[in-house]
Amino acid sequence: MPPRSRCRKRNPKAFSDACRVAALLIILVGAVAAQERGPSPTSDADLRAAIDRLGDIDYATRMKAGRVVRRAPATQVVPALLQAVQEHKDGFVRFKSLVLLTGFNDPRAADQMREALDSPNDRLREVAYGYFERHPDPALTPRFLAALQKEQGDFVRPSLVRALAAVGDDPKVREALLLDVTRGVDHFRSTVIEALGDFRHTYAVPRLTEVAKLEGPLQDDAVIALGTIGDKQSLPTLAGLQRSGSRTLQPTVAASICLLAVNCSSHIGYLQKVLTFADDNPGYQDLVRGAATGLGAIAIKGNTEALEILFNDGIPSRDPIRAPLALAVAKTALRNTPLFLKVLQGSEDQPGAIDLVAEGFDMLEEDLEEEQFFATVRRGYWAAADGSATRRLAEQLITKLNF
Repeated sequence: MPPRSRCRKRNPKAFSDACRVAALLIILVGAVAAQERGPSPTSDADLRAAIDRLGDIDYATRMKAGRVVRRAPATQVVPALLQAVQEHKDGFVRFKSLVLLTGFNDPRAADQMREALDSPNDRLREVAYGYFERHPDPALTPRFLAALQKEQGDFVRPSLVRALAAVGDDPKVREALLLDVTRGVDHFRSTVIEALGDFRHTYAVPRLTEVAKLEGPLQDDAVIALGTIGDKQSLPTLAGLQRSGSRTLQPTVAASICLLAVNCSSHIGYLQKVLTFADDNPGYQDLVRGAATGLGAIAIKGNTEALEILFNDGIPSRDPIRAPLALAVAKTALRNTPLFLKVLQGSEDQPGAIDLVAEGFDMLEEDLEEEQFFATVRRGYWAAADGSATRRLAEQLITKLNF
């Protein structure tokens, strides 16, 4: 079963020469294929063949197959994808078919996702939990809580945690998530902390405050989560950390205070200065990570200035500074697509900005979230007038991101 979807994800090294050639071919083909005005009918045989090729070892073949499937009429492709998820002999094709299914907003997807929750295929379970994060179903809560006691998949458990956090303030969910803030491996604890912040669960503030006061790998996560929740009872804690916290914690604290709507402009200015300083003085990568993460969290909440800074500093940057900036931009694109598209539309270097987000997507490896992003851009492209700025931007995204 092939690993994730892009060429570099299949290769432990950087892009090989073959991958670079394949990517160039996709861009050249995409520049022509991107001109369609809506769903493109295809024969049932060609559609089945394209679905079969979703797991092909060759990057260009996989991407071309994905384009055919995404552009087929929903009435034709949804039944074909449902059949592939249930019957295809290749587990990776079943996974990709389930991901692609989410781009069509078909009501039959929910039943398929419920069935996938019991699949032995980790990736199918991951997609199913991700789907129910976006389409919460309180009736599934007991099932999710039972799964939490045994699910240990590196990608699956985080998806399950977010699906639980999306349910709302259920007493049993509250108890389970608060317990997981303080137990288990750091990777899983980090996911719980982030989910509690993203879904603004105020009940978690006391527990997150405890973690935020402890130096360690989860301190930054807890600080950002307190800001994302937005409860100003966290302000004294953050003010204290601003006085006594480590140097590397300060960008995160500044971002969190901004998220509480306290002196936001000055804190954003500080984060920008941190990026400038780190760019001029090698060896401060730890500060860049905190500043980029903080600006990303502020942007996701709807702040245009924060995303503009990430673009302006990220486009001309080079590694090691570039990677955290690309990640922050990509996460913003996935979590606040309307803001991302708005700011991208006004960018003076749209190709450079799209390159930045493409690199971030490669690092994030969020297949389901990326598919939702692709579907949003594709619908906007089909609806836009010929020659409009929206259509031209969508064409660039479609071509460079290979969807």
